[in-house]
Amino acid sequence: MSNQQISIQERTKKFAVRVVKACTWLEGKSNVSRTLANQLLKSGTSVGANCSEAQSAQSKIDFISKYEIALKEARETKYWLEVIIEAEIVSLEKLKCLMQETE
Repeated sequence: MSNQQISIQERTKKFAVRVVKACTWLEGKSNVSRTLANQLLKSGTSVGANCSEAQSAQSKIDFISKYEIALKEARETKYWLEVIIEAEIVSLEKLKCLMQETE
């Protein structure tokens, strides 16, 4: 099933699950990896949480605001992924799927 065929809520939840799995793996590495995993976990799971919260928005402005926050969190997630890759903690190949989803 392509990303265009699933809801944004389902897509961002699947993304969050992949982030959790990546962070669980990173937790077993160095102190630096644990710190980066914590940052990645916060931003990566926040994307879906804000999209989900938008579904109960009290106004159109609130709805838009939640999606704007989700977009900011996706950008932050991409940043942390780039740091992890450029620091050679994890290869681009292993995080490619997550990187693509942040774009």
